[in-house]
Amino acid sequence: MKKKKLQYAFMLFILVAIAQLFVPIQMILGQEKVLNEGEVYKFKTRPIDPSDPYRGKYITLRYDINTANTKDTLWERKEEVYVYLKKDSLGFAELVEVSKTPLAIDNDYVLAETSWYNRNSKKLNFNLPFNRFYMEETKAKPAEDAFRIAQRDSLPNNTYGLVYIKDGEAVLKDVLINDMSIADYIEE
Repeated sequence: MKKKKLQYAFMLFILVAIAQLFVPIQMILGQEKVLNEGEVYKFKTRPIDPSDPYRGKYITLRYDINTANTKDTLWERKEEVYVYLKKDSLGFAELVEVSKTPLAIDNDYVLAETSWYNRNSKKLNFNLPFNRFYMEETKAKPAEDAFRIAQRDSLPNNTYGLVYIKDGEAVLKDVLINDMSIADYIEE
């Protein structure tokens, strides 16, 4: 009897171990699928808010595409929205439309979260899901400083996030300064 309980406990342990491995593997495979099969977009960035020095392990990104004109006035904060995109001639993301529900249009989209709606200007502000770029802890602060300095440059399109999008899923692959990976940029 005791041997049988031990066998059941061991089998239960094996099942739990397999389940714990299955979830992260599925997440990794999902992101790899987006990177391998997704459409690549460049997202123009805005200057980083320098007021939070305690976030050391990642770079906070803000994008030019974070508002949309809309006739719909019934927006709630933290509401999930579909942000439809297209690419311009240089591969940069352009906003096509924002909707509360999926649309029957042939554009890539990402799911974003509303932050606020301005009734006067009829503009909806939203947060894209790829606003943090994680780096090695010792490189994050120099990368953020380099990024901030590059943002002050007068060159257009010199800082951007390289984002892969497939079926509403988005993966931020890299942040580039003057077409160079930020990790390589801070090494120079």
